[in-house]
Amino acid sequence: MLTQRIERALEATLQRSALSSSPPRLTRAIRHAVFPGGARIRPQLCLAVAMACGDDDPHLSDAMAVSLELIHCASLVHDDLPCFDNAALRRGQPSVHAAFGERIAVLAGDGLIVMSFAALAGSRPKHAERLADAIGILEQAVGPARGIVAGQAWECEPKADLVTYQREKTGSLFTAATAGGAASSGADPRSWLGLGDALGEAYQVADDIRDVLLDVQALGKPSHQDETHDRPSAARELGLEGALNHFNGLITRAVGSIPSCRGALRLRGMVLAEAKRLLPDECVSVVRQMSSGALVSGSPSRVGASNA
Repeated sequence: MLTQRIERALEATLQRSALSSSPPRLTRAIRHAVFPGGARIRPQLCLAVAMACGDDDPHLSDAMAVSLELIHCASLVHDDLPCFDNAALRRGQPSVHAAFGERIAVLAGDGLIVMSFAALAGSRPKHAERLADAIGILEQAVGPARGIVAGQAWECEPKADLVTYQREKTGSLFTAATAGGAASSGADPRSWLGLGDALGEAYQVADDIRDVLLDVQALGKPSHQDETHDRPSAARELGLEGALNHFNGLITRAVGSIPSCRGALRLRGMVLAEAKRLLPDECVSVVRQMSSGALVSGSPSRVGASNA
């Protein structure tokens, strides 16, 4: 299974990172940020695309998948900090700053970013000529121009365009997952950008909807954060039913964007299954009932959802 492959690769990467010689609290904080993980959807997507393209260099595809997850974990550590969301919970356990303090949390997030690039650079791929493209894809997904750094920075501006904000804060790692999976297998990464773009936006729209519908226990993290921090949100701008319709359209677009390849059918199934996980039937039913006036906005906190 992909999840087992990812967990083994993450554990091996942390073992190789010389964390045994790091300050003990920093070592524990980094492991706390990575394990236990959430859905690992970004590395799963990367490996699924690599497999669809032949996956003839598993050292590189594994390294790309691990790098994406380490970057994602770093972004969660920083996102939870008191200067941003001040979130005490993440994935159902204390956030890193709540468990280890703010200073260690900042350093743990920084360390995970460095470890991400080190994992990719030190992957010893069979096809070394592909490594530069893979590193470039990761850099673009992280950086201050169009990556997650830019996405986080838009929260510090007085006004942000919703599409730009969501594409950079969330979509950039999904695009890197599809493009990176293709690049690691020698395929054209540009052919896979559409899938990453659509899935990344769909993921963020679903997160916006869940932020309104679910409580802390169901989310595994604080709820109603978009309203609390006055952040751009599809649910706030489009309304819950409008956001749900937009989500469904994005999933349709994602499925239709998968290039012709031997793994296309499996990938379509993965996208549709992930859509169900993100917004299960219970969530969809609540949105429809709220839109029809059958429920008031404060009542659906019983709905469950998987942690991201």
